[in-house]
Amino acid sequence: MKIVKFSFLLFIFFNTYLFADNNVEFEIWKNKFKTLAIKEGISENTFNMVMSDAKFLPDVIRYDRYQPEFYEDTKTYIGKRTSIKKVQKGRDFYKKNINLINRIEKKYNVEKDLLLSLMGIETNFGTYVGKMDIISSLSTLSFDKRRSDFFTNELLILLKLIDDKQVNYKTLYGSWAGAFGFFQFMPSTIKSYAIDFNKDNFIDLKSSTDAYASAANYLNNMGWKKDSHCFYKIKLKENINKKYLNVSARKLNNKKKLKYFKKFIVDSEKLNFLNENMKVSIITPDKDIIPDAETLNPAYVVFDNYEIILKWNRSLRFALAVCTLKDKIKNVL
Repeated sequence: MKIVKFSFLLFIFFNTYLFADNNVEFEIWKNKFKTLAIKEGISENTFNMVMSDAKFLPDVIRYDRYQPEFYEDTKTYIGKRTSIKKVQKGRDFYKKNINLINRIEKKYNVEKDLLLSLMGIETNFGTYVGKMDIISSLSTLSFDKRRSDFFTNELLILLKLIDDKQVNYKTLYGSWAGAFGFFQFMPSTIKSYAIDFNKDNFIDLKSSTDAYASAANYLNNMGWKKDSHCFYKIKLKENINKKYLNVSARKLNNKKKLKYFKKFIVDSEKLNFLNENMKVSIITPDKDIIPDAETLNPAYVVFDNYEIILKWNRSLRFALAVCTLKDKIKNVL
């Protein structure tokens, strides 16, 4: 881990001088982007109003290059996000919002403990929704070439939402990656799944009412199966073919029926209560990311619900943490 930290410091040192030049190039990019935005149907008045103060944010580039999902081992990552303190805070939040949360669980068929877990990990139950200027963050990431297409599309969607008066641009402060509200929705998610649950003609994702309903609506539409399985930690035998070990969250490959994988699992007896014909995947989240990580440890067998969480956030560790916190919260409600 010391090597990783030292490399990060070198990155900062050798790239600081580049950011001054980026400010000039960013203004050139902004003029070109204006042409694209107007072509996509954004009014010039909205563009000028919203984008006039957009700035290149060097910290956003640094955060993008150094995300904890990429450098923390699974045990550390999950431990930080599923503490006893967080479980207690989730229980307290539920007690204060019990009628709303129970109503939403029933309407959208998504467990309250899952929604509490997601909110707990994303924003510590609404206490930290982010302070970054989302317009500048998305503009910076659109300008940057690493994932320009993705963030350009998100920025265009957000400008359209503002143009249509569905979002108040003055409230847009959130994560460095452009996510907003209690559940950290990206603009495309707001467009597709956000709900005005209290019927006040305004979608407020920093309000428990609209935020919870929107998150539940999203999960329901993604195919979440209530009271189904997410993952189980397993011990693998050395003779398993390495092609079955998924190390990337982009897509889980080489699914097989559980009964096929059982012969490669040392502690397979703990899975005997499961339907052996269901298709599952195996993940080894530390391999190829953490220096000197073991090939077979840690390992997990994961199910369809786990992949739904991956659609929310493409991180193997994030999905493991969400399901872990979900189970811990369920035990105290």
